[in-house]
Amino acid sequence: MKINKIMPLLLLATVFFSACKKDEQDEIDTTYPEISIAAPDAFPKQCSVIKRGEKFIFRAVLSDNVELGSVSVDIHHNFDHHTHSTEVTSCEMEPVKVAVNPFLLIQAYQIPTGQKTFTVQQELTVPANVDTGDYHFMIRLTDKEGWQTIRGISVKIQ
Repeated sequence: MKINKIMPLLLLATVFFSACKKDEQDEIDTTYPEISIAAPDAFPKQCSVIKRGEKFIFRAVLSDNVELGSVSVDIHHNFDHHTHSTEVTSCEMEPVKVAVNPFLLIQAYQIPTGQKTFTVQQELTVPANVDTGDYHFMIRLTDKEGWQTIRGISVKIQ
């Protein structure tokens, strides 16, 4: 007798819970954002040369499956030949040297809210009196969920 009373309740509970559908907003984002420098006008690319005392445009396409969060750039010397490179191709390096007046830039840039794709175009200036040589151009992209992608590009400042 008890089974006859419990079975309809179990059947009703199964139908109730299977009818509930998750909204896309309830889904957990586990996908890393992407940084693309494949476009012909993207800059810098691996082994690019940047002239000191001149301006250049940092340009890359940023994307995420749900929503982008923030992007930042970190440019620092690589005179000791440490590595962060995420690129397959390596660049010809100058001999190890001691930094005297290295260029250092750490800067965050705005991404408008609600964007899945955004082309960052930011004018940067390299001071005329900085040390020439090997540098890293690090791009850090974080999506709204907090997943981060880092792109490490080797460049030269001349």
